[in-house]
Amino acid sequence: MDENRLIGVRDPHGFRPLILGRHPHGWILASETPALDTVGADTVREISPGEMVIIDKAGVRSTQPFSGDVNPSFCSFEFVYFARPDGRLGGQGVHGARRRMGMHLATQAPVDADLVVPVPESGIPGAQGYAQQSGIPYGDAFVKNRYIGRTFMAPTQELRENAVRMKLNPVAENVAGQRLVVVEDSIVRATTLRETLRMLRRADAAELHLRILSPPYRWPCFFGMDTSDRSKLIAANRTVEEIRQYLDVDSLAYLELDRMLTAIGNAPRTFCTACLTGDYPIPVDINNGKHVLEGR
Repeated sequence: MDENRLIGVRDPHGFRPLILGRHPHGWILASETPALDTVGADTVREISPGEMVIIDKAGVRSTQPFSGDVNPSFCSFEFVYFARPDGRLGGQGVHGARRRMGMHLATQAPVDADLVVPVPESGIPGAQGYAQQSGIPYGDAFVKNRYIGRTFMAPTQELRENAVRMKLNPVAENVAGQRLVVVEDSIVRATTLRETLRMLRRADAAELHLRILSPPYRWPCFFGMDTSDRSKLIAANRTVEEIRQYLDVDSLAYLELDRMLTAIGNAPRTFCTACLTGDYPIPVDINNGKHVLEGR
C-alpha cells in the first residue's frame, strides 16, 4: 500500500485466505473475518485464488494476473488449527466444522469414559461435538492463562515446554478418578502435548483416551506452517501405537481424512492435504528445510 492505494494479492493456489471487507469509512483486507467484526466492518467476499484487487479512490478493481495457473488448494489445516473458531472460510463456519470433526470422531472411535475434555483452545469445538455425538458429558480439565500465546508457534522446544506449563493448569476436581476423552486438534511434534497429558496424570486421571481431530501429521509444510523437516514430525517416524506409548495414554485415535473433509463441508479436491498425505499441489523437495526460500 501507499498513500493512494491498497493492493491485495492471493496466490494462485489460495493456500491462505484473504477477505475483502467494507467499513463506513473505506475498504479493508484481512486474513480472517473476525478482524472485520472487530472494527465494525462487513464481510464482502473472499479474494479468489490468483486474484489481485486494487483499492483506490475509485473503489475496488479486480484483476486475474495468474489466470492460467490457478489451482485452488486451500490449506485444510486452517479449519483444523490456524483459523479462529468464530471465523468463516469458504462459506463454512470454522467452529461448526471443528464440532462436526468431533462428532465424526465419536462415531469412528468410541470409548467408555466419564468426561470429554478439550485441550484449549482449538480442541474445544471438537470436544463439544464428541460429547454431543457420544452422550458423554462435556467438561473442562484445564484453566487456560489467556495471556500466553500459541505454544506451537514458539521458536524453540524449551520455550514451547515452558509455555505449556504457564499456559495450562489442570482442574483437579474434574480430573481425579475420571476416565477422560481428551480432544486435541492435531499432533505435530508431540512434546508439548506429552507435557499437557502428564499434568492430567499428576492430577490423578484414571484413564486418558486421546482423540485427534485430524489424520497423522507426517509431512512438512512449505506453504506457511512452521513444521520444519520430517525428522521433527512424530507421525513421520512412529506408528500410532508408538505415539500412544510415547504420550502414555490408554488409547489414541486420529480422525480419518475423508471424515475430516466431510466435516469441513467442501469438496476434497479444493484442499491442500500435503501435511497429511504427502501429496503436494506443486513439486517440492521434502529434504529441504522451512528456510529454503530465505536461504536463496
